[in-house]
Amino acid sequence: MFSHALVRAWIGCLFLLVAAPFPAMAQHGHELAADTCVLHVGPYKMYFHTYLPDMYYDRQFCQELPAIGNAVLVLDFVEHELRSVPVEVRVINDTGSEENLEASTIAHLPSKVYPTGSIDVKYNFDKPGKFVGLVSVGEKQEHVSRFSFSVGETGAVSHLMHYITVFIPVLVGLIVAVYYTFRDRRKPSQATVS
Repeated sequence: MFSHALVRAWIGCLFLLVAAPFPAMAQHGHELAADTCVLHVGPYKMYFHTYLPDMYYDRQFCQELPAIGNAVLVLDFVEHELRSVPVEVRVINDTGSEENLEASTIAHLPSKVYPTGSIDVKYNFDKPGKFVGLVSVGEKQEHVSRFSFSVGETGAVSHLMHYITVFIPVLVGLIVAVYYTFRDRRKPSQATVS
């Protein structure tokens, strides 16, 4: 009885470990899936990746660049038809308001057609902060999408929050396993007397 309860408890813990939200950790660029950073612009999709070629030449990031410096933001079109539609890209400081775009703009690529299906925005981020990318698609900018990202702000608190989303379910599973293990152990045996 005791070993049966222990096996059930450990299987429950294993299930919690496997079902824990590991994709949350992908935000740090550790295990980016091919479609982690998908940007939806009206009926179109783009893949969004950022790079720090001077420091992390072989790694791509999504919404958190771990350091300041020369960065490349890359937008790759998913649909081929997007290659014949004008696209505008703007990167602004995240001030909480988009009323004065010109004042908060740090990088801007005017509306034009990108027949290669890829847009590279290069910018030297000289200080940490939060930013917003604005992508407008169409002759009259009919479709607009926003994506937030941070530069140089991935500290211990950010990593801790991602790891907590993994370890809390595992910890809860372990507590439940220990509880049921000792609960079953304290039950009097159900031996029949003849």
